[in-house]
Amino acid sequence: MIEEQEIIEIKKEELVEKVTALEAKGYRLVQIHCTTLDTLIVDYTFEEYDTMKFLNYRIEIPRKDPQLPSITSIYFAAFTYENELHDLFGIKIDGNLLDFGGTFYRIEVKQPFNPEQTDQEK
Repeated sequence: MIEEQEIIEIKKEELVEKVTALEAKGYRLVQIHCTTLDTLIVDYTFEEYDTMKFLNYRIEIPRKDPQLPSITSIYFAAFTYENELHDLFGIKIDGNLLDFGGTFYRIEVKQPFNPEQTDQEK
């Protein structure tokens, strides 16, 4: 059986408040994922510890000058995902508690999955 997964679209301004509420209810962070379309689609996946039910928050942000708030003050392990979002997609993460400053990945092309942002930084 495949579990139905709820996807809730939110605004980036709501992220910290909603994630704080999930943490208080015992949810764990499973992953943060980004997809490049006309915009950047960022999915935050959480699992409720007791029921093992997944919940996804989806945020759509522009490809040009993308920014998101950090959730590392709530889930410290998010620093890995947030550094990845920065290095691969050019998303500026405000408040990451362990920011590698663009050196999390040693890659030749900066922000390879967001060419619009890469062109801007040349």
